[in-house]
Order: sequence, then structure tokens, then C-alpha cells
Amino acid sequence: MAYILVADDDEILAEMVRHRLETVGHEVLVVEDGEEALDRVGQRLPDAILLDWMMPIRSGMETLLALKSHPTRCHVPVIMMTSRRNQFDVLTALRAGASDYVTKPFSPEDLALRVESLLDRKRFVAEGNGVRQRVH
Repeated sequence: MAYILVADDDEILAEMVRHRLETVGHEVLVVEDGEEALDRVGQRLPDAILLDWMMPIRSGMETLLALKSHPTRCHVPVIMMTSRRNQFDVLTALRAGASDYVTKPFSPEDLALRVESLLDRKRFVAEGNGVRQRVH
């Protein structure tokens, strides 16, 4: 089980995501904006964060940049969930440190699989398996 923070101002979508992730055994906290997401991350570091790009107060991109510039938060994997589909936005988010990018509308099952894959990669690296070795 992982602790996952979901930041999305679309209440229906956020609840759908919460329900799907809780169904597969995760603990999920939903917040409505990036500012609250950063506050909650300061209280308890999640295993993964799902961010909508377009939110009030602080956008998902502003939140992503703040997370990735903080030494204790920069390693938390982030999936952007957004209706912004153009290639420039996708590349901007990935270059800023997003681990994955999902466009709305999306399948809850697809999102859950992406989260599981992200958590598996995180565990793999944490166990020391992701350390690169020199080949001589």
C-alpha cells in the first residue's frame, strides 16, 4: 500500500481517481489546488503525487516546479493529469521532472496501472537495483 496525494479541482474526477486507487489498496488524499498540495506534502511525504495542470491558487506546473526544487521532495514521483494535450506541454512537464503525463479523459484502470508501474520503479531504485554500474 502506498500513500498517494491527488491534486485536482474537478471534484468528480478526483473522487473517481480516489475510488480506483483505494480499490487497489492505496491510501489516497485529495486536495483541490497546488498550494494545499504543497502544504500536505510538508506534513507527510507521499509515495506519489497526481497533479492536474490547471488548478486555482497554484497550478500543477507551479506545484511540480516547487516540488522538484526542494531537496526532500524532489524524489517523489509525479504524474501530471491534464486536458493539455499538445506536445509542447507534455515535454515541458517531463523536462520539469514529471514522471508521467496522462491526458484527460483517461481510463481509471490505465491510471491505476501507471501508478503501480511508477511505484514499482520507485521500489526497484530504493532497493539499490537502479544503481548504474560501470562496465569495464
